Amino acid sequence: MSERKFVVVDGSSMLSTCYYAVLPREIMFAKTEEEKQRHYEKILHAKDGTYTNAIFGMLKMVVSLMKKQQPDYIAFVFDKTRDTFRRELYADYKGTRGATPEPLKNQFVLMEQILEDVGFQVLYSERYEADDYAGSLVMKFREEIPMILLTKDHDYLQLVNNEYNVRAWMVQSRQEKADELYKKYYSFYGISKQEVNLPEKVFEYTSDTVFYEEGVRPEQIADLKGIQGDTSDNIPGVKGVSSAAPILLREYGTVEEIYRVIHEAEADKKRLKQLQDFWKNELGISRSPYKALTKTSEEELCGEKAAMMSKELATMKLDIPIDLELSAFTAESYQEEKVREWLLKLDIKEASIFGTGM
Repeated sequence: MSERKFVVVDGSSMLSTCYYAVLPREIMFAKTEEEKQRHYEKILHAKDGTYTNAIFGMLKMVVSLMKKQQPDYIAFVFDKTRDTFRRELYADYKGTRGATPEPLKNQFVLMEQILEDVGFQVLYSERYEADDYAGSLVMKFREEIPMILLTKDHDYLQLVNNEYNVRAWMVQSRQEKADELYKKYYSFYGISKQEVNLPEKVFEYTSDTVFYEEGVRPEQIADLKGIQGDTSDNIPGVKGVSSAAPILLREYGTVEEIYRVIHEAEADKKRLKQLQDFWKNELGISRSPYKALTKTSEEELCGEKAAMMSKELATMKLDIPIDLELSAFTAESYQEEKVREWLLKLDIKEASIFGTGM
């Protein structure tokens, strides 16, 4: 399907995915950091020692994207640091993640430089995350052009919007998973994969797909994480409510409304019992989440306080000032010849990126 589109690429998740996709087995299965470091020289690198395995994978993806999906406008968004404004809200945000390996860290800086040099706009800062820039780009331009978000990060699903034609191209762990989703949602209608025209391992999420796969509407994704949490970002959520979260949100809409209903019922023991009976008999929640939702403690973050803070952590910023017009992101600025120059500098064979026929 040929259409005008602005593709926003989550550079951080793409580069990290490319890095781990082609690591030597010795590093993949090493049990300690010291053991991994002993095998760093086996990571793909240029003659001067510059690590290139992640750059190789991402350049291959970018070249394919420009050739096959042909975006009219394109931007790349990156994380610069974990110490963003969210750490001010919650000191342990992303606290369970290990340090970024040096070979990957070095490629982040170089990848950003390469992307800018070949003609793309690259957005990042010390205060905000990649998804905050993606959200702000969507809000700035969604009324002008269909927006597509290329990412692995489910946080981006909160931006999907059928009314404004905002979709997410979600990268799956395997091509088989993308194919399963394609068969589930497209093949029934006789739509061919060629017509859908998606990058490898990618499935397109619309508002309807988000609802069917996640159990809530896109605008409720942050509420869902408010209750369920997110282990990848160390967002705590409310322990013991996970499976009930989508059901409660389908009924009440937001975390705030769930707690409004609870507090209203708590004024009368009879009404509180009626509420819990409603959850069990009408909503089908077998185990009441009331105690977990209302737990309080001086020692740990829990209950309503945890839910509200977790939702705030999961909510993308949509209003970062971006002093660039749509024309600044035109794909016409892309210089393929510059890509070839970088491949030469980094000792990456052209054929491995462009194919043997080019």
